[in-house]
Amino acid sequence: MTAVPFSGGWIEVVAGVMFSGKSEELMRRVRRAVIARKRVQVFKSHLDSRYAGLFAVSSHDGRSVDAIPVDSSAQIAQRIDPTAQVIAVDEAQFLDDGIVAVATSLAQRGRRVILAGLDTDFRGEPFGPMPQLMAIAETVDKLSAICVLCGAPATRTQRLIDGQPAAWNSPTIMVGGREAYEARCRACHVVRPADEGQLMLGTSDER
Repeated sequence: MTAVPFSGGWIEVVAGVMFSGKSEELMRRVRRAVIARKRVQVFKSHLDSRYAGLFAVSSHDGRSVDAIPVDSSAQIAQRIDPTAQVIAVDEAQFLDDGIVAVATSLAQRGRRVILAGLDTDFRGEPFGPMPQLMAIAETVDKLSAICVLCGAPATRTQRLIDGQPAAWNSPTIMVGGREAYEARCRACHVVRPADEGQLMLGTSDER
């Protein structure tokens, strides 16, 4: 991982596809900060209650750390512990664009800010505020997984519905695990054309 030689505050982003180890890496950095006797505060989107539940950040292998669930970037700003030196946010792709300003403000006030999240959605397009966070961060680590079909580096998140690739106009946000998602490479990643039946009913993305 990239060394962090900065003084004062800064922003770190851990991005990548599902099953690439983003939450595990965020937790590793949090644990090292605790060992270094830093006061750490961890937040996560309330949308993700998988594995360890709503009040913890968890990895797919079952490891977890306590976290505060939030609905918005404003809630993070409101709940910041004034004595916290390290602020970590998991599943940042689910938050609103205000997280960019919040992270910037925290870094300018001398905090180390660690954010982890999916950089692309199931279509392979930029996801939520992640592109902006990656652009303003001092360091960015983009992780890949292993394609379940061919074994190549996986840089796409494949959504499955009843075992088949999801249609283009499926909701952008649909929380799930191995039953609904796979890690795939660019060549193996598939998105079905928009479902005409859903379009006729007026179905749109749930953002």
